[in-house]
Amino acid sequence: MAKEKARNFTFLLYPDGEGLPSDWVERLEKIGVPIAISPLHDKDKDKKNGGYKKRHYHGIYIANNPVTAESVRNKLRAVLSSENVECKAVARVQIIYEAVENVYLYLTHESKDAIKKNKHRYDKADIKHISNFDIERYITIDVETKNQVLKTLLQIIRAYSIPNVLDLHDFIDENGASYGIDMNLFLTTIESKSSILRLYFDGAYQRSKRGEKRMIEKDSIAENKKLKEELEKYRRLEIELSTEIELLREGIID
Repeated sequence: MAKEKARNFTFLLYPDGEGLPSDWVERLEKIGVPIAISPLHDKDKDKKNGGYKKRHYHGIYIANNPVTAESVRNKLRAVLSSENVECKAVARVQIIYEAVENVYLYLTHESKDAIKKNKHRYDKADIKHISNFDIERYITIDVETKNQVLKTLLQIIRAYSIPNVLDLHDFIDENGASYGIDMNLFLTTIESKSSILRLYFDGAYQRSKRGEKRMIEKDSIAENKKLKEELEKYRRLEIELSTEIELLREGIID
């Protein structure tokens, strides 16, 4: 039976007496894949035996292509070992079946499960990010959040008559913080909502065109009104002049 393959893995590192080299972070960088390492877990209570559990690090490993857990374990051990010392610090290499974001939160015991169990909280500033690991790439957005963001985007399109996705992109880039929408949230939301966005873009475009037409018509009406007033003025002058000429002819006025 073929062994299961995946891209996202978690693992443990034991720093004490297991052959973990002092330059282990630099060695992990040589693998060339995104890796996140937790702060040193040295205050995890051992409820079974009392005291604290053996000091350890939690790690997240993101493979470039689907591989087996055994392959990841072998690669980690190989890069951390030397000719004279075999590294046995790597343990419990497992496929991540849940959201990577949840595992990342567990690195500092900020996941829901860790909080529920009242585990010691570690400082997220001590998380090590190797080979450009960026948790933002792995954050999943629930359907409810996407729908709320979409509703806000549609309101923005309508309020500002935004006619296309490029203009909307620029608007969010400049003003997104005011609406609680960052670029990642924006891009994740719109990728599967092209149909309704297109309808709103078309509507915004048509509305702006109607607005331009109404403005032209309004200007035209104003110009016609002004012209009529001028013509009426000239007609009155013409009548007055005609009356004066007639009176002059009759010798009524000098």
